[in-house]
Amino acid sequence: MQAEYLWYALSAVLVLVGLAGTLVPALPGLPLILGGLVLAAWADGFTHVGAPTIAILALLTAAGMLIDFVAGLLGAKKTGASREALAGAFIGSLVGLFFGIAGVILGPVIGAVAGELAARRTLPQAGRVGIGTFLGFLAGTVAKLGCAFAMLAAFALALLL
Repeated sequence: MQAEYLWYALSAVLVLVGLAGTLVPALPGLPLILGGLVLAAWADGFTHVGAPTIAILALLTAAGMLIDFVAGLLGAKKTGASREALAGAFIGSLVGLFFGIAGVILGPVIGAVAGELAARRTLPQAGRVGIGTFLGFLAGTVAKLGCAFAMLAAFALALLL
C-alpha cells in the first residue's frame, strides 16, 4: 500500500517536470508527461486507464514532438527562406542542444540567419528568416503545451469514466 503512494508521487513529479519541459526547451516535456501518466496507470493496475487511453497519450506525445520539431523550419520557410537557411535552422537546432536553454532557443535562429546569408541573401531577408524561425519555435511551444493539456484531460477523463 505504501509503495503504491510512492509510485503516484513519482508519477506526479514526472508530470510536473514534463509540464515545465513543455516551456523549457532542454527538457523532454511530453515524454516525461507520458511516462508519469503511464506510471500512474500502472500503479493503479490499469484499472481505470487502459490501452486505448495509453495509445491516445502516445499519439499526442508523438504529434506534439513532431510539431515542435517542424514548427521552426516552417516558420523560416513561410518567410521565403532558402534551402541553405532551412539546413542552417536544422543544424542550429542540433548544435544548440549542447549550449543549454539559450542554445536550444537561439541555435535554430542563428543557423537560419547564417544559412540565409550564406545563400548570398541580404541582411534584411536573413533577419526576416530569423524572426520567422523564432515565431515557428513559439508556435511549436504552444502546440506542445496544448498536447500536454490534452494528455492530462484524456487521462482525467479515463479516470472518471
